[in-house]
Amino acid sequence: MLYSKQFFCQECNYSCSEDAGLSSFMEDAMFEKRYDVVVAGAGVAGCAAAVAAARRGQRVALVEKTIFPGGLATGGLVLVYLPLCDGHGHQVSFGLASEFFHLANKFGPVDPPENWRENRDGAPRLEVLFAPWAFALALDEVLAAEKVDLWFDTVICGVEKNADGRKIRALKVFNKSGFGLISGRIFIDATGDADVAHLSGNECLEATNAEVIWAVEHREAEDSSPFKFEKNVSVGIFAEPINSVFTRPGISGKTVSEFVLAGRTKYRKMLQDDYASGKEDRHTRFPLLLPSVPPLRHTRCVKGRTVLQPGRENLSAEDSIGLVADWRCRGKVWEIPYSSLIADNVDNLFAAGRCSSASGDAWEITRVIPAAVLTGEATGVAAAVACENGSEEAFPEYAAVEKVLKQLYIPLKLEDIYG
Repeated sequence: MLYSKQFFCQECNYSCSEDAGLSSFMEDAMFEKRYDVVVAGAGVAGCAAAVAAARRGQRVALVEKTIFPGGLATGGLVLVYLPLCDGHGHQVSFGLASEFFHLANKFGPVDPPENWRENRDGAPRLEVLFAPWAFALALDEVLAAEKVDLWFDTVICGVEKNADGRKIRALKVFNKSGFGLISGRIFIDATGDADVAHLSGNECLEATNAEVIWAVEHREAEDSSPFKFEKNVSVGIFAEPINSVFTRPGISGKTVSEFVLAGRTKYRKMLQDDYASGKEDRHTRFPLLLPSVPPLRHTRCVKGRTVLQPGRENLSAEDSIGLVADWRCRGKVWEIPYSSLIADNVDNLFAAGRCSSASGDAWEITRVIPAAVLTGEATGVAAAVACENGSEEAFPEYAAVEKVLKQLYIPLKLEDIYG
């Protein structure tokens, strides 16, 4: 045996004596900690899920492999909080999607446009830039205020399931304490890559990615980029044309490495070419920050009870948990089905953010910040309702979740906005 058999006790929050119910994994594990709700991944979806569940009185763990909250929004430098409005003067996303929108610049320099309600083409939309690490600080603050138990620098390496294989009992993790279990009643996969669903055996959908890299740069030359915070600091988005894709989903250690290196290689070549041409030099233009998480847009998503399909914009979903605007154009709004957040083959697993269930063009809607926060809040509420019910049915009926979301003044249907 590699380690003494210990687990973290709910009462004293530290290592305690051997548990007679230890699994085979625990034979080599150093600790176990028990919660009501366990959220995997501290991107904006995971943060929203954790906050929503904690606000309803649940003991919540938030497990994150990096040391920052925010995921691609912060570590990926994707510093655009895309529109909460339809482009014609109507806000459509509310709840934590709106709260996080304003939180993004609590320690940052940018204000939302005041004239976004103007109903005309060319008017600004209700979107905002943010300084990534300022947003991370604000997320730290709200998670601490809600007493979410954060497990940073903790890698999920497996799942422990119950005897019939239908429910997850615990996440198998590794951190500086060694191997351990983080157990719970309800689990939310907000990893962005559906890692928990994949490890638990739930079917997942896959897609390819455009090659892209975001970089924060020092630039003294004239720069027309809208992504500017001060005189000499701007953000460059270095992407191949839309038809240039990384042809394999980034769902293995090798392909993730290849994707990251491909983006950095192209960025490095762009700098070298600009230096060689005399257009700029290393004194006037150089990188300040590169992404610390892989800038993958699509990898895996959960196959849910419903898979959100392309072409569902401006159409009703009977079990909608909220509305999301199409960030690419004006006038298209999506209702997000509750059933697209429920894993198809695991009885206590929800999915939030870009690993919620969607395919094709619909995945372009669910992968971005407003949708990620919206689905995160909905899964956090649903997980809390499940725990409150105290029944063996892990997924509460839609009506119970709908009731809570309405109490939070979240418009769920197109008719709630447009009548």
